[in-house]
Amino acid sequence: MQASDFAKVVQVNGANVYFEHHQHPTASETFVLLHGFLSSTFSFRRLTPLLKENYNVISIDLPPFGNSEKNNRFIYSYDNLANTVIALLDHLNVSNIHLTGHSMGGQIALNVMKKAPTLVEKGVLLCSSGYLKKMNWPVTMLSHIPFFHLYVKLWLTRSGVRNNLENVVHDSTMIDDEMMFGYLKPFLEDDIFKALTRMIRDREGDLSVNELRNIQTPCLLIWGEHDRVVPLSTGHRLKQDIPDSKLVVLKETGHLVPEEKPMEVLGHIHEFVSSTVNDLSNDTHTEPIFQKGLSQTLISET
Repeated sequence: MQASDFAKVVQVNGANVYFEHHQHPTASETFVLLHGFLSSTFSFRRLTPLLKENYNVISIDLPPFGNSEKNNRFIYSYDNLANTVIALLDHLNVSNIHLTGHSMGGQIALNVMKKAPTLVEKGVLLCSSGYLKKMNWPVTMLSHIPFFHLYVKLWLTRSGVRNNLENVVHDSTMIDDEMMFGYLKPFLEDDIFKALTRMIRDREGDLSVNELRNIQTPCLLIWGEHDRVVPLSTGHRLKQDIPDSKLVVLKETGHLVPEEKPMEVLGHIHEFVSSTVNDLSNDTHTEPIFQKGLSQTLISET
């Protein structure tokens, strides 16, 4: 990604964190976007242009991904990544946010809601991780072996970027060279694999059912009907365990909902943040919602 006036790097919580800050001239509401595992701000490339038409948008590269710092000294637990997000927003003097997390980013968003409930006005979970346990101890022990990061690199190389993308989208015809290179680029340097090795040791597992039930932030859950990475059953479980939540299911959609259905996601988000707390129901919806005038914000997907 080329440098621009909205792309910045700041040191918070012991790491250099890359983020993109789009400031709307009149908007008072701010969306904060957290990407998934092995991803970056690139995964919001179709959603960000739509959101910034009406809101302030901050999209963060969670360490060690994207353009953020990659080292094997940083603690890559979800708890500490949540601390990093909180510290960055404090540095920017931003509050009352709409926190949006995709996949792993959804679990980190939930950690932020747990740790700093007054920071988040509303949460949006896009195919969020849920109910995963800590990495099993044999793999954790193996991660201490010198050069283990080369095994991580070999595993990712063998799976291939195209195979990984085909697993996360429902319609593989949308995969083009730009998309493939965008997801491949952060993995062209060896430092990322050393950091991922540390992440294997640090990841503590997802929030427990009791912790989820204590989250009071209103949450919108958006899921792809054909998600093969985090199945729809996880969405239904989260809807039951997060007290003030609503689940929306997008038909003919896989795991990568910000790429696959940005306009539909925008429509549901806009309706959600415009509603009052009393408007939020626990019903599950399967039909996309388009707000009047939203089509005017459509950005050419090139």
